Amino acid sequence: MLQLAEIFYSIQGEGEHTGKPAVFVRLAGCNLSCDFCDTDYSLKFFSTIDEVVAKVRELGKDCPMVVLTGGEPLAQGEALELIEALRRDRRRVHIESNGTIATELPDDVWLTVSPKERVDTRMAKRANEVKLIVDERVPENWLELFADKKTVLLQPEGNKPKNVALALEYAKAHPGRFRLSLQTHKFIGVP
Repeated sequence: MLQLAEIFYSIQGEGEHTGKPAVFVRLAGCNLSCDFCDTDYSLKFFSTIDEVVAKVRELGKDCPMVVLTGGEPLAQGEALELIEALRRDRRRVHIESNGTIATELPDDVWLTVSPKERVDTRMAKRANEVKLIVDERVPENWLELFADKKTVLLQPEGNKPKNVALALEYAKAHPGRFRLSLQTHKFIGVP
């Protein structure tokens, strides 16, 4: 039985897939406790894997993209079974993770790693996308871990003007590797 916070249909508001329609499956719980977290990932309901897939079909119809997020979606034991069920349903699975829980994922699953307190090196290597949270500083301490990644996204915490300015200046100073990633869903008022 999966523990969930919410399931909804919207657009991806962050990262390389910004603007693409997606069904979001927010699994409850997280193995970290970040001060700046802006997400309510508290437990709201339980569902079986089949119920989650049915809800994804109901909400997203033929939308191929499903984003598993949290908290930390890979903290739940049934996460891999859910991923497989969604793939069998012909969905493209994207995972938004803090990268702390080493998990073998199929090659066609898109993995976004956004490091916070710690990162498992296997997840850093597996990441398709790296998103660094800029909160009064650019967390350069993670850069060596992601040295093999061509592009690193800088996401200003809370879209706060000071953080946006810092991320923008950093990206401009390092144009070959860094890109600004704003939380566009917040600007347009969708979940």
